[in-house]
Amino acid sequence: MKTASSSPSRSFLLLLSFTLCTFFLSFSSTFSSVLGDAGSCSASLIIENEATSKPLYWKVTNPTLSPSHLQDLPGFTRSVYKRDHALITPESHVFSPLPEWTNTLGAYLITPEMGSHFVMYLAKMQENSRSGLPARDVERFVFVIQGTVSLGNTSGISNKLRVDSYAYLPPNFQHSLKSDDYATLVVFERRYVYLNDHMTEQIIGSTDQQPLLETPGEVFQLRKLLPAAVPYDFNIHIMDFQPGEFLNVKEVHYNQHGLLLLEGQGIYRLGDSWYPVQSGDVIWMAPFVPQWYAALGKTQSRYLLYKDVNRDPL
Repeated sequence: MKTASSSPSRSFLLLLSFTLCTFFLSFSSTFSSVLGDAGSCSASLIIENEATSKPLYWKVTNPTLSPSHLQDLPGFTRSVYKRDHALITPESHVFSPLPEWTNTLGAYLITPEMGSHFVMYLAKMQENSRSGLPARDVERFVFVIQGTVSLGNTSGISNKLRVDSYAYLPPNFQHSLKSDDYATLVVFERRYVYLNDHMTEQIIGSTDQQPLLETPGEVFQLRKLLPAAVPYDFNIHIMDFQPGEFLNVKEVHYNQHGLLLLEGQGIYRLGDSWYPVQSGDVIWMAPFVPQWYAALGKTQSRYLLYKDVNRDPL
């Protein structure tokens, strides 16, 4: 007669994992990334996910609420558009070929039709892809969130841009971005506002190269990816919040913002509305819209933030 083993069997562990997952989902306000094709919990997938390390910013290109998870909820979206702000979530992205780019699909997320004075879009580069040039007098900023691209110019100099790397390209600067494999970029473009004899220069860098800056009265960590110098009419900030941290001040100012949540989740106040947000969400903030953020969950929140600077609003 066989005696019972003192350690739990694998079938018992799978059943326990399944039960806990179902319990969690019943109280969760968002869909879990462990949903199976039929919308149920997969205990084996839970075990696999715990043992698998994901690349940096993986969730931006693999959102929890992707269209494949919404098959039983036709018409569902968390996206919102109002006069002074917008939340654009991944299930609302519409990709189509980018003009002047080769083998690249783009999704425009923020455009002047909203009221912005800049454009923000995702560029999904595929095999043997190449970028086009912006319109005349338009400056460009690219930030890599997946894969690797090569940035070249007319001088024959080429630089590899990997995840968390970026490049600023001045207006009318001849350049090309190439990829031999799949890569995803977030791109900002705006018509440069010339000021006297000031001119900008090409900049290439990565987030970890930038120093942490002081944030008096605040607890978040701040990095600026462009020089805080008069020639530059916008900057890109990387802001990190640990779980439970939040902005101490509800900001109201003349600057516009374009934001991509790179990691984590939280809640964003825009005007009189409160929005749960997660990795992959994009926010547009018009001038003077009240804004505030708090980080929730168990992991760090990081977002990339466009901000216009150094120019008279007139």
